[in-house]
Amino acid sequence: MKIYISGICGTGMGPLALMAVKAGLTVCGSDQHKGAIFEELEKAGIEVKIGEQDGEFLRSKIAEGVEWFVHTSALDLDAPEMKIAKEAGIRVSKRDNLTELLVQKLGLKMVAVAGTYGKTTTTSMIIWTCLKLGFPVAYLAGTTLGFAPSGSFKYGDKYFIYEADEYDRNFLKFHPWLAVITSVSYDHPDIYKTPEEYRKAFSQFEDQSKKVIRNAGVFEDAKFELAGEVRRYDAALAGEAVLNISMDMAEEAGELVSYKTKPIVEALNQFPGVGRRFEKLSDGIYTDYAHHPEEIKATMDVALDEAELKGKKGVVVVYQPHQNTRQHEVQDLYYDAFIGAEKVFWLPTYLTREDESLPILKPMDFINQLNNAEVAEEAELDEQLWHEILRYKNYGYLVVLMTAGPADEWLRKKLYNI
Repeated sequence: MKIYISGICGTGMGPLALMAVKAGLTVCGSDQHKGAIFEELEKAGIEVKIGEQDGEFLRSKIAEGVEWFVHTSALDLDAPEMKIAKEAGIRVSKRDNLTELLVQKLGLKMVAVAGTYGKTTTTSMIIWTCLKLGFPVAYLAGTTLGFAPSGSFKYGDKYFIYEADEYDRNFLKFHPWLAVITSVSYDHPDIYKTPEEYRKAFSQFEDQSKKVIRNAGVFEDAKFELAGEVRRYDAALAGEAVLNISMDMAEEAGELVSYKTKPIVEALNQFPGVGRRFEKLSDGIYTDYAHHPEEIKATMDVALDEAELKGKKGVVVVYQPHQNTRQHEVQDLYYDAFIGAEKVFWLPTYLTREDESLPILKPMDFINQLNNAEVAEEAELDEQLWHEILRYKNYGYLVVLMTAGPADEWLRKKLYNI
């Protein structure tokens, strides 16, 4: 089968392409920019067109036999590639339909991690631990992994570890063997109009799962040597998932099932972290994907703990909100999100998939509602902000950027002089 993936360099689509290739499918695709997965795609021999997605590359691939167009939820229905795929009469679907097919085709037991926040770190922790213990797992991570490719499948794998995103109700496509729920707050108001609607989607996801992990279980009192209470909780959830896999493997092999937690804890204590989840870019400078008040609180917990462990004077935050539509729903939740920060530089909201009827919220609309408003100020992605970042870093502070937008790329370019 020949498939074409639009947005193939993204952290959600790139690993899926890698897994599809290893499952025997022929894959090609396009993206506007070389994302974090681009080099892995090249190494796998996947043909990728970078630049304007005008549809001409797709048209040529359809002529060569492409029969399935896979796209992200964010792709506009009027996008040239979408139009060409529909005009050609080939199959058109989101990524989750392909993921579901691969899981079924390969006979894998799905371990799906879902939640408002914490799912990427928890998923990566499960992957890391299973690989360390030599378990037969395939996986797709929603980020880059420093310790392994972002996606993997090999013949003989029996379990499939997957970060199940609730956006656009994507996770409801699946019926996992094991579901891990990290947290349930309220997010994605463009999809879920009320908090109750959001919670009902998670309840349905749990109902569709054979088994569900909702708490730390036997790992509640485990001694995890990781910075931040939130990260230690993620490790406990990951430990529960790995233990379930271990016990299932023993049962399948006809062996005595036992709770062997020590090797799991030892492996998790060596977890090196992953891209964009409190990722260390240099001494004193970190970047994190947090863009929801609850995620920010979790990241602040890790940052404050890390600052103490590293002997830093305190924590300085650069924050770029994501999506004005979301901010109208969560604006009131920021009041205590940055407690403990020495300084907060608040950037304008990164605009994407917006409700144009809503006014654009300004940095001061948020700052004025903070419990510690005196530490926050408006900022822009400019030389002045870069000077402030370096000044605080050189004075011995831990500086962390929190964003799901382009500020991460800006920071990396400044830091590495790209």
